[in-house]
Amino acid sequence: MKNLTPCNKVSFILNILIVILTIIGIVVMFAINVPIGGLISYGFENFKYYTVLSNVASGVVAAVYLFRKDKDGISGRLISAKLMSVSAVTLTFLIIALFLGPIYGHAMMYRGSNVFFHLIVPILAMIEFVILDTGNKIPFRYAVYSMIPTIIYGVCYALNLFLNGIGQWPETNDWYGFVNWGYPVGFAIFGMIILATFATACLLRFAKNKLTISN
Repeated sequence: MKNLTPCNKVSFILNILIVILTIIGIVVMFAINVPIGGLISYGFENFKYYTVLSNVASGVVAAVYLFRKDKDGISGRLISAKLMSVSAVTLTFLIIALFLGPIYGHAMMYRGSNVFFHLIVPILAMIEFVILDTGNKIPFRYAVYSMIPTIIYGVCYALNLFLNGIGQWPETNDWYGFVNWGYPVGFAIFGMIILATFATACLLRFAKNKLTISN
């Protein structure tokens, strides 16, 4: 900690909080055994949700940052991984705060483990990424790479629908309702989500690079 810059000292603390709160969120997620709504299922079934997977990824990336060998620097791969994870959790944060929250009620969307996964962890991840001292500006290609996890999730989501069928609620395989209006609309929604992930990554990269230049 002695050789870290002031920004990276704060970043180190925020990464510890992200790891701890991610673990707490997972524990709470498994502890809930009654339906409470707000995109929460039971136990391992929660890992079908993009929000849960992206927050767990954010926690893993934060842990890798904490336990990396070179404490005085950060590799390009780790910066890219951080941008991937923070873009995903920021996107879910914005969708809940600006879209689903007003429709279903923020109290519903921030119940149980989702108070961590929809709110606290994403906010900490955004702050941590922007203040992190990367030394140099983040290249544009890292923003492009940030679409990869969302694309992989979408492909797996679609394959599950094709192989197992849509099903009926509450046992539906289309838990986000992407194909409620047919597969073409579903694919269009998926495409917009990929673009939204890219746009989020670009905004985070822009903010980070602006701060890097100012310092």
